[in-house]
Amino acid sequence: MTRKRKGKSKKKGISNLTNTILSILKKERNQSFNYKQIAAKLGVNDASSRNQIIKKLRDLQGKKEIEEVERGKFKAITNTEYHIGILDLAAKGNGYIICEDFDDDVFIASNNINRALNGDQVEFYVYKRRQKGKLEGEITQVLKREKNEYVGVIQINKKNNYAFVVPDSNKMYKDIFVPINKTFNAEDGDKVLVKLEDWPEKADSPYGKVVQVLGKPGEHNTEIHSILAEYGLPYEFPQDVEDYANNIDTSITKEEIAKRRDMRQDLTFTIDPKDAKDFDDALSFTVLDNGLYEIGIHIADVSHYVKEGTVLDDEAFERATSVYLVDRVVPMLPEVLSNNACSLRPNEEKYTFSAVFQMNDKCEIKNEWFGRTVTYSDARFAYEEAQAIIESKTNNIPAEVSLTGKAYQTTPAIADAILKMNELAKKMRSKRMRSGAISFDKVEVKFNLDDNNNPVGVFFKTSKDANKLIEEFMLLANRKVSEFIGKQSPKKTFIYRVHDEPDDSKLAALQNVVGRFGYKLNFKDRKTTTASLNNLLSEVAGKKEQNLVDTLTIRTMSKAEYTTHNIGHYGLAFNYYSHFTSPIRRYPDVMAHRLLQHYLEGGKSVNEKVYEEKCQHSSNMENLATKAERDSIKYMQIRFMEDHKNQEFLGVISGVTDWGIYVEIIENKCEGMVSVRDMKDDHYAFDQDHYAMVGRNTKTMYQLGDEVIVRVKNTDLVKKHLDFKLVGKPENT
Repeated sequence: MTRKRKGKSKKKGISNLTNTILSILKKERNQSFNYKQIAAKLGVNDASSRNQIIKKLRDLQGKKEIEEVERGKFKAITNTEYHIGILDLAAKGNGYIICEDFDDDVFIASNNINRALNGDQVEFYVYKRRQKGKLEGEITQVLKREKNEYVGVIQINKKNNYAFVVPDSNKMYKDIFVPINKTFNAEDGDKVLVKLEDWPEKADSPYGKVVQVLGKPGEHNTEIHSILAEYGLPYEFPQDVEDYANNIDTSITKEEIAKRRDMRQDLTFTIDPKDAKDFDDALSFTVLDNGLYEIGIHIADVSHYVKEGTVLDDEAFERATSVYLVDRVVPMLPEVLSNNACSLRPNEEKYTFSAVFQMNDKCEIKNEWFGRTVTYSDARFAYEEAQAIIESKTNNIPAEVSLTGKAYQTTPAIADAILKMNELAKKMRSKRMRSGAISFDKVEVKFNLDDNNNPVGVFFKTSKDANKLIEEFMLLANRKVSEFIGKQSPKKTFIYRVHDEPDDSKLAALQNVVGRFGYKLNFKDRKTTTASLNNLLSEVAGKKEQNLVDTLTIRTMSKAEYTTHNIGHYGLAFNYYSHFTSPIRRYPDVMAHRLLQHYLEGGKSVNEKVYEEKCQHSSNMENLATKAERDSIKYMQIRFMEDHKNQEFLGVISGVTDWGIYVEIIENKCEGMVSVRDMKDDHYAFDQDHYAMVGRNTKTMYQLGDEVIVRVKNTDLVKKHLDFKLVGKPENT
């Protein structure tokens, strides 16, 4: 008898049949299936397999897990509640779903991803709580792909007439299969852009076709274009858009001037970065007979040239923002507009959209006016030149900061205007801080590049009084435009730049980290929270942990975004805030200009739903542009470190994970990783509670914020990885 049973058990069975059938029926739960359709899905057609399926269907029906909706056709009985969210994949293949139905993200194990890719909108259900009460679920279907194009290196197998593209992104967990006739004449080892076309039911990898050959991996232009392509960002304008822009009449006409407020006689100037070409804002300054100061914030009138319904406007909307990479700007508008017609260059008449304020010495606004103007810029200054005026309190511009390389004197009237406006800006900033604004003066890493775009040096860009002068008057214009529309009754649709309050759990996590350095935070209420955050940012200035603490503090903040639903701006402590001052490089500002003009002319409120969708698109594109900018900085940091192999650097531990420690070099802010596998003097384990790696035998601890000495081990321009070898701790620690 026993032998007979054993003989029977050798009969070929379909493995995991219960779960497979349930998975098929749940995935397409609105359809019914008979045994033949399920057999086809499983790729079996022999009598034994069909009988197993028939038997299992009856078995599941008896257990009330499925129901027979018509003869021989079955559907899953679902008591499960399904949710929709966005998948955020981790490098190891697991992921989390961000869903408004839950306070916490839902963990998805790699075997429950079910062909979803990073960023996809997915349907899922939650089936259990993990340890520590975390939710876990399974994805049932992909509702919308976040992207269908990926950058990677192509590996061609000519013998078997196929190729695979190995994606650059560590969040793309599958290589992409490409038939040999869809390789776009790419050569083996080329970096390419591949488009997903299909993912057959039985195929392990998705199928795609190469749509662009980007070049050889590691070459500068290849890597920069790869960064743009990875995020779906263009680097050229379509010919019809260029042609349209080149044919726009950019002349200043008497007829148009007659429709505008003429402010060409007002003292006007611009202050911008020394390498800027798109000057989209200018300031004018007049002392009135009543002792008030009339200050105009004049913004390039982009909406005069970029008309709705044109190919130019469609392209600007799709781009939504200019992208600032380390070696180039990818503009939102063609150069004929961004650097010429709309750029408020010195000694040229320009059409502008202005916010004009009359204020006293206490920065109290006594009168405000918004509308279209024509202006004439008397002078152009770099920030360094304006800073020299502020510091010396004279009209002298020394040779070392002069745009021309030669010392010169500006007019006393302009110098006086800059000094008075600096005085007013400081008062406005002080008032903003007292109201609960948060002062983020994060150090920016910049590169000195040679003629071939090789990084030859690193420098840090900090915000000085001249920068803050411009910032305060731009904030004033943005806030007042937003208030002007936002406070009207009946309510009118407008584009707001909102910033929600920080999440309590993130604030608590920040306290845990900064407590390591001896800092204390008070989260009792909004006022004490902002005061203690500002105090933290002030105390940490100039210290080794500054960049780490600045970065962590910024991460506790919510992400600012565009919306038609105003909730105020937490970081700036404004109840109303919009973007109005940079229409050359931001599409929401163009929309704000159009809406402001529409309402100034007595127009009725526009369709909120249409503008909310435009806001979401603008926020999404801003997010992609930020990622591309970050990737380009990382790429340039790695190129810079290629020339410093085997050199020792002092760094600060900026992150600790179970696979290694991240170290940021103090002198150039380059961040790399020390793999735990390379820490061979002991067996190290990750101590999550103390943000540390701890040696099992020696108890040596490498903790977040510790200073360490590292050496460059490996640089990978293609994967944008920088690997360090840990030398040890400095002798004085």
